[in-house]
Amino acid sequence: MSGTELATETATLGGGCFWCLDAVYRDLRGVSRVVSGYAGGHTENPTYEEVCGKKTGHAEVVQITFDPAQVSYADLLRVFFTIHDPTTKDRQGADVGPQYRSVILTHSPDQAKVAAEVMAEIGASAIWDAPLVTEVQPLDRFWPGEAEHQDYFARTPWSGYCRVVIAPKVAKFRKVYADRLKRPAA
Repeated sequence: MSGTELATETATLGGGCFWCLDAVYRDLRGVSRVVSGYAGGHTENPTYEEVCGKKTGHAEVVQITFDPAQVSYADLLRVFFTIHDPTTKDRQGADVGPQYRSVILTHSPDQAKVAAEVMAEIGASAIWDAPLVTEVQPLDRFWPGEAEHQDYFARTPWSGYCRVVIAPKVAKFRKVYADRLKRPAA
């Protein structure tokens, strides 16, 4: 590796609709790329319609490329547990189904260890009134989502879903992690 290349790592997380996670992680300092897609299922190259049909086993996820010198994997997970409800099985608000489950898909045994540690930390903090139901499993395969699902919030901020569901999560993230933003919140 040359001196100009950055050492990056990858995290894959599912916490409800991938549009919400995508919008938040794009603002986090140290994150260089976010791709919405599907993982954790059994169908090859699933489509959005197939995943929404609840028979592929996939969750809507984001795959995050990050610089661990700027943001740790543990901090990515702390953000994750701030911006979705990890206590509801197969559900985030009005979005219901296995594709909306809370899941951490690990890329290494070290990520699995860190996920267990952060989940224990979150559980002990009593931030949530119920136990965490977040699944932790090794990533088998990630399938990028269709182009219309990438950077959805920035492209369609006027849509009802963006205004009612995504914007409050982004606002909460920006308030809690103001010191970690790539750029000042507008």
